[in-house]
Amino acid sequence: MTAPFLAVDWGTTNRRVFLIEDGKVVRTERDDHGVTAVAKGGFEQEVADIRARFGDLPMLLAGMVGANIGWRVAPYVPAPAGIDELVAGLLRIDDRTAIVPGISSLRDGRADIMRGEETQFVGALASGLAPRDALLAQPGTHCKWAEIQNGRVMQFVTAMTGELFSLLRKHGLLAAQLGAEVTLGDAFRAGLVEGRKRDLAASLFGIRASFMLGQRDDVDAASYASGLLIGSDVAARMAETSHEIVHVLADPVLGGLYVAAIEANGRTARLVDSHSAFVAGIIAIGEMM
Repeated sequence: MTAPFLAVDWGTTNRRVFLIEDGKVVRTERDDHGVTAVAKGGFEQEVADIRARFGDLPMLLAGMVGANIGWRVAPYVPAPAGIDELVAGLLRIDDRTAIVPGISSLRDGRADIMRGEETQFVGALASGLAPRDALLAQPGTHCKWAEIQNGRVMQFVTAMTGELFSLLRKHGLLAAQLGAEVTLGDAFRAGLVEGRKRDLAASLFGIRASFMLGQRDDVDAASYASGLLIGSDVAARMAETSHEIVHVLADPVLGGLYVAAIEANGRTARLVDSHSAFVAGIIAIGEMM
């Protein structure tokens, strides 16, 4: 797809549309029309509306639009998988519209899936933002850790780190203490150290106990809790890999927290702009269609 086309990163709660010409983004738009905001049977109209705004062009969609809560299910392709497998697994809605599939993994009896992150991963590799043999991390609600060999996703692990933090902030015993913004400071770094002890449930209750005994102010509680969760996630992954360098696909704020956690484990972290990785990935897939 070397001619102009539209790319849509269609997530659960948000959506970003890109107009791509000559391999470059010439226009983009972000809104809150994620798949859960689209009424049943409403995707055809959403796609028509996008074309009305951006041009009547071919369209390549990625993300939760291909999940069972989206438009149509684009079946997962099994790992190992790279661009070739993703292109072969495209779900063709019509001759001008297709959905990128996700990737599935089954390792040691543990099932795992990704949908949306695969486009960022292959984009980071195709654009040279990360090497073709690497450990990639994509932090978020569900943090993905992917082992890459020769440009293909060999296996991966998903950790519900972000979702757990969100749940703790909204529900349960600690909710009233976790309202402050998370910052990369002493409290977060103390959480990283505690998170490496792998006793997460007990450490989380310690947030409550520390407040009651006057050992930690609530202004630091959210940063400490975030450090605990990210620290536990990162420590587990570092124990499973020999990679000395981890490429983190994220924005500078969230990515910075993971970079700090990886470095606290004695490894090197390199931050990769996730937006650039997605664009590179969707262009690479589009060119092979």
